[in-house]
Amino acid sequence: MTSTDLPASAPHRSPGRPLSPELSEQLVAVAVDILADEGWGRLNSDRVAARARAGKAGIYRRWPTMSALVRHAVSGFDLVVCPEDTGSLRGDLVALLQPWTQELSREERAAAGLVGAARHDDELRAGLDTAVVQPLGAVLDELARRAGARGEPVDPERLALLRTLVQALWWERYTAFSTPLPEAEVAALVDSVLLPAVTAPV
Repeated sequence: MTSTDLPASAPHRSPGRPLSPELSEQLVAVAVDILADEGWGRLNSDRVAARARAGKAGIYRRWPTMSALVRHAVSGFDLVVCPEDTGSLRGDLVALLQPWTQELSREERAAAGLVGAARHDDELRAGLDTAVVQPLGAVLDELARRAGARGEPVDPERLALLRTLVQALWWERYTAFSTPLPEAEVAALVDSVLLPAVTAPV
């Protein structure tokens, strides 16, 4: 999963009376619930409309496709949180992965349901790019900046490798080891995989 140049998705506006923001929020919430609980394959306009007690026209006045609706929803997720400065790159990486010691959240489960389908759908891929790829890259850049300020600079090539590894592990968590990991296992993952990728000679 890589970055895309597609523009950010927004509710599609059709001619007619103003769109109700309350209904827009309800449609998004219902779509996210279905994604989180049942996956992309079970998401369609009939089910969203029925659960939201709305007409399908209300969906398509806002988004031209279900992919566009999902892109809008996922783009608003906050899935990557920059940890507080722990005083070391190792500590920062362990803190970044702390959510892995917990069950996937509703939003994480919704994003996980899109990983496979996003390979073949530009809208879904763009949503995951906004929700995961871009913020994860920004956080890792910040962790590298902190490390440099402490006198432990990170080589740009090694930082690029770190981004690739963390992103791959992020998708792996969503799709393969979605159950919580023990804290010791998270720390071991940092010590045995991530730190060596950064500190090994170029």
